[in-house]
Amino acid sequence: MWAGRHVVLGVSGGIACYKSCYLARRLVEAGAVVDAVLTQSAAEFVRPITFEALTGRPVLTSLWEPGGALAHLRLGRAPDLVIVAPATANLLARAAQGLADDLLTTLLLARTAPVLVAPAMNDEMYANPLTQRNLAILKDRGFAFVGPEVGALAEGPSERPGRMSEPETILAHAARLLRAGGPLAGRRVVVTAGPTRESIDPVRVVTNRSSGRMGYRVAEAAWERGADVVLISGPVALPPPVGVTVRRVETTKDLEDAVRADLPAADVLVMAAAPADFRPAQPSLSKQPRTEGALAVPMEPTDDILGATEERRKPGSVIVGFALETGDPLPKARAKLERKHLDLIVVNDALEPGAGFEHETNRVALLDRDGGMRILPLQSKRDVADAILDAVEARLGR
Repeated sequence: MWAGRHVVLGVSGGIACYKSCYLARRLVEAGAVVDAVLTQSAAEFVRPITFEALTGRPVLTSLWEPGGALAHLRLGRAPDLVIVAPATANLLARAAQGLADDLLTTLLLARTAPVLVAPAMNDEMYANPLTQRNLAILKDRGFAFVGPEVGALAEGPSERPGRMSEPETILAHAARLLRAGGPLAGRRVVVTAGPTRESIDPVRVVTNRSSGRMGYRVAEAAWERGADVVLISGPVALPPPVGVTVRRVETTKDLEDAVRADLPAADVLVMAAAPADFRPAQPSLSKQPRTEGALAVPMEPTDDILGATEERRKPGSVIVGFALETGDPLPKARAKLERKHLDLIVVNDALEPGAGFEHETNRVALLDRDGGMRILPLQSKRDVADAILDAVEARLGR
């Protein structure tokens, strides 16, 4: 989504400037064209040549540079997005008052592009009523904000907001701002992800190899498209996606209960979790020692979550299932789609190299209830997530 996008990165003078270097690098890696604009104080923290090396483009620091007389107009109107990170208390105050005493504030006054601001300052400065008033003024003018967060400041630990959001968080909010107004904007999307665990005894469990990556990438991509996202997650070792509400579950019954609770308000359900199909019929209340010899564990099937919750579906919602099969997956997936009354099903072969569990990539086919089929190449799970959501948006738009 960033390929060819033009981003102006405004940097004002705070210690968090070092994070802006990484943000510039991540934007360029994602495919954006980045013009950095530094205030005079920002250039005292990080030299302009650093940003020139990271972006591959000249860095602007003054209204008085030769050839830069109209830079504030060009950079205020031409880009797809302006990001100000960090935005100090001083910068916020000058922007709120409509001052145009350097290149960055002049650009903000002349801008027509959307603006994302990442405040960063001492916690007392952020809590000050004057700063809060300036923030309110800028919000009324259409500026979007990310952070600040609670965490260590330059002067030491703090339990109040002031720390600039991390570059990855800013990047996610920037992507969401650029995608504003799409078919998923304002929609409620519920995504399930990861495995479930069924206890054999207090120590041992029955589970599977699911890492949760596919569901997490879908949740991340849906939030960036403007959706209100609930991620129902089994036990995984992944950080929660930015902006997403996460509900943690352990067993297949926990997962069913969570889906049942969230489904009536959901415009979209993406059932990417890999719930255990079987559970021990009678879990032991104590650990079974190896010295007692072979362990036989009678198993019983768990409930079919999509089937058990079908009556909870919101009219007009889009329901997406997943089918991880071994051998001849397409007919099995088509039968599952029809049996469970799905709108879409995502199918892949668990034995295919680079696809399925425990990989950053996946190769899937998308089948819909109208008989359509689209086979995707091996690609990142984020790209697969975007393809799934493209199909979901097409159905929502009907």
